Amino acid sequence: MVAHSDRRRTQQRRAIERAFRAAGRPLSPREVLGGAASEAPGLGLATVYRTIRSLVEEGWLRPVELPGAASRYEVGGKHHHHHFHCRRCDRVYEVEDCPGRVGELAPEGFRPDAHEIILYGLCRTCVAGA
Repeated sequence: MVAHSDRRRTQQRRAIERAFRAAGRPLSPREVLGGAASEAPGLGLATVYRTIRSLVEEGWLRPVELPGAASRYEVGGKHHHHHFHCRRCDRVYEVEDCPGRVGELAPEGFRPDAHEIILYGLCRTCVAGA
């Protein structure tokens, strides 16, 4: 028999996973809470943080680091992509394209092994509301 607290933890974890899948973009822990709370009553921010940490350790999530901003998280295992950070609503979106050949920008004799490009501006929703 599964204990009540185990069922609740499982329900909360499923709600958190669904929030990431439904959003289709990197989320902050607060955005996860907003997306999962209706499905998991009583879900708190501390549980969201613990679950995110666990999902990152398992490789199901990966952190998205933005200079000067708190980490967001996205579902892992995706192909190489970049991000767009809206300056008004603070949401982060995936950018499917990559300009490629950015390694050629490195100084002579340097050998880059990875890159990350972050675009900043206003998302479609914020542009429409401006």
